[in-house]
Amino acid sequence: MNEQLPASENARLRSPAKSATVKRKAEPAGPVKSDGRPPHAAIKPSGPKVETIPLPLGGGKLTESYPPVLQSRAQRRHWGVLISFLLCVLSPVIVTATYLYTYAADQYASTLAFSVRSEGVGASIELLGGITDLSGSSSSSSDTDILFDYIQSQNLVTKIDDRLDLRAIWSRPAGDPVFSYDTSGTIEDLLDHWERMIRISYDSGTGLMEVRTLAFSPEEATLIAREIFAESSAMINKLSDVARQDTIRYAHEELEGAVERLRAARQDLTRFRNHNQIVDPTADLQSQAGLLGSLQTQLTTTLIDLDLLRDTAQTGDPRIIQNERRVAVIEARITAERRKLGYGGRGGSGNVMATLVGEYEGLVVDREFAEHSYTAALAGYDAAQAEARRKSLYLAAHVPPTTAEKSEYPQRKLLLFLVALFLFLGWSILVLIYYAIRDRR
Repeated sequence: MNEQLPASENARLRSPAKSATVKRKAEPAGPVKSDGRPPHAAIKPSGPKVETIPLPLGGGKLTESYPPVLQSRAQRRHWGVLISFLLCVLSPVIVTATYLYTYAADQYASTLAFSVRSEGVGASIELLGGITDLSGSSSSSSDTDILFDYIQSQNLVTKIDDRLDLRAIWSRPAGDPVFSYDTSGTIEDLLDHWERMIRISYDSGTGLMEVRTLAFSPEEATLIAREIFAESSAMINKLSDVARQDTIRYAHEELEGAVERLRAARQDLTRFRNHNQIVDPTADLQSQAGLLGSLQTQLTTTLIDLDLLRDTAQTGDPRIIQNERRVAVIEARITAERRKLGYGGRGGSGNVMATLVGEYEGLVVDREFAEHSYTAALAGYDAAQAEARRKSLYLAAHVPPTTAEKSEYPQRKLLLFLVALFLFLGWSILVLIYYAIRDRR
């Protein structure tokens, strides 16, 4: 639906003056100089820009004019920025590319991947007292952590340098001052160059370690990787040997202590037997108890006979007197035997049977405990010796040292890209800082 306009407005739009022109005078953008020219007098205007806008409902056209567009010219600061780009970015990139593709020597890589493995204790050892883990070594992951630090240590670098002469291997390309090694350097310089030429990646979750060695010939790179594996294996074996020696020493000390306890317990038991002239007081106690039971049975029978005689015989019967004497003798004997068993007070010598049996049982318990301790210590010592005869820790190389067929290093494209990127970022930051300071003024 068309918009309805007021009558006066419709009449005005249909008047003979069907088009109107609105002109805006272009004023200078800044202050005017004394001669009447604006500050940018050197810039020639291209003339006012006129734009015609048609009015709706056939009512004519509306024409507007804009200020003239000034044509810009390069200033001194623009040339300075361009020159700084050439000096700070383009020139170093060209120099870097020239060096990488002309003077940088080809490097060959050899890859070695391995892990630290451990052997468990056999089932035959577990039968000896339930001893299950006697290696005494740390877990394989911690051993791999130690090995990771050892590969980057000065000790390993010195050993391999003595065998292979790393200084000569890494200093052969004379025209490559960046990637080659200076033979006049110290062992610390050689260690820094080692960290550049030997790259180690270690996954602590799986315990896998990968070592990549670089050299200027594929054979030398492979030789260095083999030496690293040999020294790492020797290091792991040394750690395992130290752990086994500690285990054997501890087991032997425990065995000696158990032997001394057993010897002391047996000597105490022998001394007790010699002093009391009794081999086994428990056997004597059983015989004494049997004798006491027999006497009590005889006493009971005699008392019954005595009661029967008193009921049937006259007073003063010799049989009654004889039975009374028999009862007295049996009671006296029972009292004496009960004193030997520890009832009713101690005997004359004070060594009643109950005291002897108690002392004897204590000595027997000490001897049995010493015997069990000796058995366990002997089993542990035998297990430690058996474990010492086997290699509980070893290096398993799932990727042996490889020999390269082509050069992959230095990675020229990547290095050139990184150099260009960082130079450009640095140059951009400097230009932004310059313009920020200039705008503040």
